[in-house]
Amino acid sequence: MANKARQFSFSKEDLLCPLCSEVFSQPVQLQCGHNYCKTCLHDLWERRGLRECPLCRTRSFSVRPPVNLALKIAADTFAEQSATRDVDTEEELCHLHAEKLNLFCQNDEEPICLICQASKQHKTHDCCTTEEAAMEKKMEFFSKIDSLRKHLKKLNKTKEDWEETKRFIKSQADQTEQQVRAEFESLHRFLWEEEKRRVAALRQEQETKTQVMGDKLGLMEGMITALTHTISEVEVAIRANDVTFLQAYKEMKRRTTGVVREPECIRGILIDAARHLGSLKWTLWRKMADMVQWVPITLDPNTAQPNLSFSEEFSRVQYDRKMVLPDNPERFTSRMSVLGATGFNSGKHSWTVEVGQGKDWYIGVARESVKRKTTVFLNPGEGFWCIGLCNGETYWAQTSPRTRLPVRKERRPWRVTVELDYDRGKVSFLNAADSAIIHVFREKFTERIFPYFSPGLCADGNTSSQLAICPMTIAVEVLDHVKIP
Repeated sequence: MANKARQFSFSKEDLLCPLCSEVFSQPVQLQCGHNYCKTCLHDLWERRGLRECPLCRTRSFSVRPPVNLALKIAADTFAEQSATRDVDTEEELCHLHAEKLNLFCQNDEEPICLICQASKQHKTHDCCTTEEAAMEKKMEFFSKIDSLRKHLKKLNKTKEDWEETKRFIKSQADQTEQQVRAEFESLHRFLWEEEKRRVAALRQEQETKTQVMGDKLGLMEGMITALTHTISEVEVAIRANDVTFLQAYKEMKRRTTGVVREPECIRGILIDAARHLGSLKWTLWRKMADMVQWVPITLDPNTAQPNLSFSEEFSRVQYDRKMVLPDNPERFTSRMSVLGATGFNSGKHSWTVEVGQGKDWYIGVARESVKRKTTVFLNPGEGFWCIGLCNGETYWAQTSPRTRLPVRKERRPWRVTVELDYDRGKVSFLNAADSAIIHVFREKFTERIFPYFSPGLCADGNTSSQLAICPMTIAVEVLDHVKIP
């Protein structure tokens, strides 16, 4: 319909309503072919009380004449162009002198007229024509647009990454919740089994002691019956005449002599509640200490290169298939690395790492500010204090240049202890088997230091090796109560 309307050509006179002499607003067409503004026509009909064409007097039988769409489009377009011309004309004139703005002041960066240029304000300023200025300034914005487009592309990419991170947070939270529930399920199962065992022991004690008491009561009932019968017979004998009584005397004397026995004193027959309830929580805690492990360092999966996988409690790390993970600022992408979850800025700290059969690994400490997205060398200049094994043969201290360590093959360490003395600026590596020193770094630390781990492959060159934080021995000690005077 719109394409068909554009085929008509209208002059300005064609666009004026015969009744109001203004550009048509909602033009309607009568059967005779004449056009009027809808509002103008209906107002006229209301006043006259007669529906007819104001020009040719032709009667109209339609209460709502149809809109002339082609004429409406032409009238609307004309009105828009007129408004634009009025605005452009107004903007192109100097608001001080009503002259055309055909110059541009470079100093004030604004268009001016010839009178403005001759004025005191702009007389000494550098001016050029608006055409030259517009060309120059447009070229300036062309270069800025490229920069802005690049920035927009970066923002869109960041938005996509953040949306992916948002989705990952949900999946990460769900996975962590499952692991938390699994751990608590294990603890609940231990408590349920311990409860069942203790209740079973209690019921067994109840059954045994109930049986003992049942047997004792059976004996007691026999004794009561026998004694009752004897008393009855004695009472009968006493009521008999003298000769009969005396005849039965010897038998009654025998039967009543030594018959009465004192009831047995039964000790330890009650439920040993103290055994079942005494220090119950303490006993359970001692048992739980045997089933749990504590490691001094927990690995931080949010810093891990995407090819690394972990045990459930983040105490073991190894090379694995690549996972799709957010490229958050903390994550290493340039090296197969992961940091500990806790950093240190004072004090002494130590942990032991089981390096096992790995033929390529590095362990040590790193500054919090180390580069994680670009290639770096593992040396103190880059913020790393590490030692490692290369190709399953030689041990190196990652100095600059690196230093080969004199570790004999037969004394190859399976576990390495890392000792950090932050205040004295010292990082020591020891063979955990005999505490022999492997290497010592000395440095003045100025920021937080984190444990560093980088696993590799096993000695067979095919399977991945683990780096594992060795658990510490848990000791439960009971202290005597201190008497307060």
